[in-house]
Amino acid sequence: MRTRILAVSAALVLAVFGAAVPVAQGAAPTVPGPTCESHDGAVEYDSATGIYNCVGGDYDGERITS
Repeated sequence: MRTRILAVSAALVLAVFGAAVPVAQGAAPTVPGPTCESHDGAVEYDSATGIYNCVGGDYDGERITS
């Protein structure tokens, strides 16, 4: 009986985490690199976070999509 409760609890926790991850990734605005550059911006790499960002132009401060 304890094994079933543990298995159900683990499945629920994994389901909650699985549902939360796409929401967190979709929350940050993103723009393709060529779009950033064509609107007077520059693509720069932030080594502290490991993320490429658009600096300057119309999309200043937005993350760059791969």
